[in-house]
Amino acid sequence: MGKKQKDVLDKMKPKFVAQAAEKGHDPQVLEKIWKDWEAFASYAFNKSHSTCYAWVAYQTAYLKAHYPAEYMAAVLSNNMNDIKQVTFFMEECKRMGLTVLGPDVNESFYKFTVNDQGAVRFGMGAVKGVGAGAVDTIVQNRKDGNYKSIFDLARRIDLRSANKKAFENLALAGGFDCFTDTHRAQYFHMDAADNISFLEKAMRYGAKMQDNANSSQVSLFGEASEVQIPEPVVPPCEEWSTMEKLAREKDVVGIYISGHPLDDFKFEMRYFCNARLEALKNLEPHVNKNLSFGGIVSNIQHKTAKNGKGWAIFNMEGYDESYEFKIYGEEYLKFRHFLVNNNFVFIRVMVREGWTNAEGKKGEPRLQFMLIQQLQDVLPTFAKKLIIQFNVLDLQEQLIQSLFQLFAGNKGDNQVTFEVMELQKVHKPVVPVAAVTARLTEPADDADDAEIPDFEEDLTADAVEEEETIKVVTKLSMPSRKMKIKISNELLQELDKLQINFKLN
Repeated sequence: MGKKQKDVLDKMKPKFVAQAAEKGHDPQVLEKIWKDWEAFASYAFNKSHSTCYAWVAYQTAYLKAHYPAEYMAAVLSNNMNDIKQVTFFMEECKRMGLTVLGPDVNESFYKFTVNDQGAVRFGMGAVKGVGAGAVDTIVQNRKDGNYKSIFDLARRIDLRSANKKAFENLALAGGFDCFTDTHRAQYFHMDAADNISFLEKAMRYGAKMQDNANSSQVSLFGEASEVQIPEPVVPPCEEWSTMEKLAREKDVVGIYISGHPLDDFKFEMRYFCNARLEALKNLEPHVNKNLSFGGIVSNIQHKTAKNGKGWAIFNMEGYDESYEFKIYGEEYLKFRHFLVNNNFVFIRVMVREGWTNAEGKKGEPRLQFMLIQQLQDVLPTFAKKLIIQFNVLDLQEQLIQSLFQLFAGNKGDNQVTFEVMELQKVHKPVVPVAAVTARLTEPADDADDAEIPDFEEDLTADAVEEEETIKVVTKLSMPSRKMKIKISNELLQELDKLQINFKLN
């Protein structure tokens, strides 16, 4: 019936009626049943399926609208073994404005959950190498209270269920970030004398504490003796760079959770990149234009053509999109040293018209590589001037002093310009479209003597709300002659913290 094979059904009908009649069923009733089945095969089968799907679609749409965090946590849990699906739904969480937090031994469960603040918490079971047994012992033993440190965790949980691999991958995924006295790099710091990591030392400490507790040693005087085992010393070492931390995080989770490698270059991306990588999917609107991108190089393949010339294929990853580039000839020879995996690069291309073949047919637009350089060098190379923008009402002595101290500590060769503006709020009436349409289409009592409607009166009568805009009344631009600064990421981040509006160049 589902395949609608009418000829097969017709052959089966005599056999069905005959055998059912032999068992005492009324032939008229059998004919009725068969006709209902035929109707089902032609239409009702599809109807029943569409009804079920519509009902499920309604239910899920309702849950997503009214319980977005809980719904997305359930969807992520249902797809936690498929990293592509997890990545897709994480992007959907971002689009919805939901916060997704990384795994945390003090809050996470095996699957994705929603915490008390309404954020989606990553499930520990979604971390590679962390099995159900390890998660279960962590969850069960924290019922007595949150873990205070890596040592507290190691001495309380069942170390037979949570092995070294589980500890390492939880550390890499950020599961121990709740322990503020230690950072991820310290867990993997190797002791030159013992040739073991700090994380292994913490596990051995926990195992010794448990053995001591289980031995139930009793002293000569009948009192339980407690052997004091000192906690290992947390090794001093530098934190990993953002790229290294996130790359290792991605290795065990499959995606970036606690941030994105390009977060360190947000000013370069904001002020010097004029397009997104997805713009390259359709080059026609950009012919004869320069496009600039920032991103991470990956999946590089250096190749040699039949004529012996080198060329390459490489991917460039942005925040939430990627694009595969091909580079040939002189451009490859000029820029190939930048094509290194996990390298942050800035690329400027010119979109040229496609080549015209012998038949006069023009091909697809092509890319000409104008510039490839390290993303880290973009600010020193292109940033020439910093423009600080103030609302005159926000000028306070404390703010001026903070700026002066900041600039004094960042001296360089770049110019600073101050723009002081007087702003005014303007309220503009918004007229409902339906009201305007109704007045334009309203028939006059006498068509010949109809007058043009007075829209000034109508605006006042029908405006139901006002639109507020900011208008610049006066602007005073003051370039500083003496003050020269060095424009850097650190300086711009401090301006962000002070909530000061600024522009570059």
